[in-house]
Amino acid sequence: MKILILKPSSLGDVVHAMPVVRLLRQRFPQAEIHWWILRGLMPLLQGDRDINRLIPFDRKRWGNPSGFGSVVSCIRKMRAERYDWVIDLQSLARSGAIAWLANGELTIGLDDAREGATALYDLRVPRPSFNTHAVDWYLEVLRHLQVPVHSNFEWMPRNEEAAVIVDSVWPRDGRRWIALQPGARWWNKRWPAERFGELARRLLALDDSLGVAVLGDTGDRPLAEQITAIAGPRCLDLTGQLSLPGMVEWIRRCDVLVTNDTGPMHVAVALGVPVVALFGPTEPTRTGPYRQLDSVLRVDLECAPCLKASCRNPEKLACLNRLSVDRVIAKLSPILSARR
Repeated sequence: MKILILKPSSLGDVVHAMPVVRLLRQRFPQAEIHWWILRGLMPLLQGDRDINRLIPFDRKRWGNPSGFGSVVSCIRKMRAERYDWVIDLQSLARSGAIAWLANGELTIGLDDAREGATALYDLRVPRPSFNTHAVDWYLEVLRHLQVPVHSNFEWMPRNEEAAVIVDSVWPRDGRRWIALQPGARWWNKRWPAERFGELARRLLALDDSLGVAVLGDTGDRPLAEQITAIAGPRCLDLTGQLSLPGMVEWIRRCDVLVTNDTGPMHVAVALGVPVVALFGPTEPTRTGPYRQLDSVLRVDLECAPCLKASCRNPEKLACLNRLSVDRVIAKLSPILSARR
């Protein structure tokens, strides 16, 4: 059995898809499983015991005529593998075309109305309902393939090399850590940085045993600077300092992650770390913290969730600006007490 999974991006989506490969490996222990993934996300899956090969996706090269030769070469190599199953969990035009060109014995994808990819599949898997979570939709693909679905697997195993680096560079020092994730791809999914700063300041004043760390890439550094300016020097700015596996291991060591709707939220869920998830324009039942939906905080507004990357409310970002620090602390307190 040889299987190709197409799920190139984004971070949260790749995390959502990982249970599929875990259950495929349990069902077919001798199978060869390949995964087509964005090159920048490859460190997340490198060395994964359930994946035999990662096929890099270079987004710029695939969209540039100068990269046409490498694209053709990649497709030829896929076809030469003679996959039994090609599973497209992205189900957009590009991934649908790749799934079809890979020429597997069976091509299966999500029955998603976007971009017309469904016409290229042998088997289409509908979303059971509008509010079905993405993880459950992906697992529905396995049910259509007669692969048993259960939760008896380790979603995201520990990366020993990354964990050793994290523990050596940032010793625990006996502290209980709270991580903050102030960034998000959409600007209108970001709770204001000054609120994160006030939250960190109050938490650090509450208990000397607590530590607060701000996560994010280099693009999130201005947000971290605002937060640490309010919270003080005990608030640790890690933006741009962690590898992708390092970020995963930092979250693993934390008691809780306070986060916008973004990739690290899904990493925390996969690790079994509690989250407090701050939601504005997006729908948590579809893409929120899987099986932690009671940890979601949101403001009831007629326009939310709008599922749009821009805010059209005259009161800009009302869905997040009206979310107070007091509400977040009230949600955090029982989590911290339970984890003590």
